[in-house]
Amino acid sequence: MRSVGGSGVRSSVRSRGSSSTTASDPRERVKDCCRKLVAFMCTQVGVGGLVVGYAIVGAFGFMSVEKDWKNPQNEIVASLHLNCTSDIWTLTTSEFAFNETAWRSEVDRVLKVFQDGFAKAYKEGYNGRTSDELWTFPAALMFCLAVFTMIGYGNVVPKTPLGKGLTVLYAVFGIPLYVLYFMNMGKVLASTFRWLYRRLYECTEDGVGDRDSESSLPPLPATRIIVPSTACLWVMGGYVLTGTIMFAEWEGWEYLDSTYFCVTSLCKIGIGDFVPGANILEALNSGNQTKLVINFVYLLLGMGLIAMCFNLMREEIRVKVRELKTEMRQWLEDIRVRIISSYQRKRGY
Repeated sequence: MRSVGGSGVRSSVRSRGSSSTTASDPRERVKDCCRKLVAFMCTQVGVGGLVVGYAIVGAFGFMSVEKDWKNPQNEIVASLHLNCTSDIWTLTTSEFAFNETAWRSEVDRVLKVFQDGFAKAYKEGYNGRTSDELWTFPAALMFCLAVFTMIGYGNVVPKTPLGKGLTVLYAVFGIPLYVLYFMNMGKVLASTFRWLYRRLYECTEDGVGDRDSESSLPPLPATRIIVPSTACLWVMGGYVLTGTIMFAEWEGWEYLDSTYFCVTSLCKIGIGDFVPGANILEALNSGNQTKLVINFVYLLLGMGLIAMCFNLMREEIRVKVRELKTEMRQWLEDIRVRIISSYQRKRGY
């Protein structure tokens, strides 16, 4: 007994000594802090903050990389415009001014050259905007969101080799982070919505029970409450309706176009013909970026709502499949019993 007690004392002394060594060792402290940081980043709050921070850092990074790129088509179009106006002025001040037919013919030729050159420049990437106008913070933020959520609008793309390489790395690290956010946020929102639905359901059941309090029947056992798919559809419909009104008012879109954008974005189709930010440039120049931040939060939270609906519908499908299995087994059992009884009647048993 003494030996056992002595070994227990020695082990406790060693554990206290090791814990004190760990507390006094700065490397162990750093490791412990890193473990705590990683554990926090894997929580719902940590993942959400990490996704937002990842998007903001990426936006500033792409702005700094792409701001110095000059679109060669802008210079070509500027040269075409200058040559066109110069040629028309030359024709106007020459002897063609006294011959209307010849002047019109020559002006049509000059305009045709300008038209062909402008169409070629547009096909090769001319958009009339410089890199500073194209890569604003709102546009860069939406580009980062489109990359790691795999929406891929395609209205803003990197042109420099460094920007393309950074996009590859940004997607490689950002997509797993988004998947982690999608899973965690879906679980949190699903549990929250399930709790709210259960509370509402219990409140309605309590109201019915109060009206039927005169009944002497014993209370029924508690049943498992499953959120129906219709409730998820109502939530998503209300969210899309909110986005439809918001984007229609802020972007000046038609309500059908705004609904079309919300559905294609939340479903990660990302066609790219409608992208928020075209009319936010004026607000950005005036120092107001609130609208774009709300747009960013709307899309990011919408992805979480889709994950929530996916979890809730998956739970309902599992319950329905389990009930179907039970009914199928009961149905097969009834058929088996009927076949056996019919066989026994025929045999005279």
